[in-house]
Amino acid sequence: MEPTIVQRNEQAYVGRRESITMTEFARVADHLPTMFAGLAQRGVPISGAPFFRYRVIDMAAEMVVEAGIPIAEPADVEPPDFIDVLPAGRYATVVHIGHPDELMAVTARLLDWAQDQGLTWDMTQTPTGETWACRLEMLMTNPAEQPDMHKWETVLLFKLAD
Repeated sequence: MEPTIVQRNEQAYVGRRESITMTEFARVADHLPTMFAGLAQRGVPISGAPFFRYRVIDMAAEMVVEAGIPIAEPADVEPPDFIDVLPAGRYATVVHIGHPDELMAVTARLLDWAQDQGLTWDMTQTPTGETWACRLEMLMTNPAEQPDMHKWETVLLFKLAD
């Protein structure tokens, strides 16, 4: 694991948001095929890898998580889908190749690395949990093309404070 800091431009995306517990995470992932199909049907060009965006994290209760797909141009969507923008700025990032179950440990190592570097997150503590400006898990591997989950590539991107 070799974390780096990258500068990202803002990025429009189509998303769908859920309030879930950790055991319900698959429900968020199930939205991606439907969103891809809807975008393809409307001819909307996709401009990047799908992702999960963690908005509010309270591991003991509920989390607010989005499934998202970057788009290259404005689009019309129907609820519960919506259009939003990932913020520009500096992000701490790391690439993980392995099973998605390992991502919690990878995240912990990224958080520790950032602390060791003296970096702070664009995040605030609220009564409902940690509220992040932008915390992403980008899914770089298509499961239909690579069924072995131990070979999946995921990029973690967490926005740093300005």
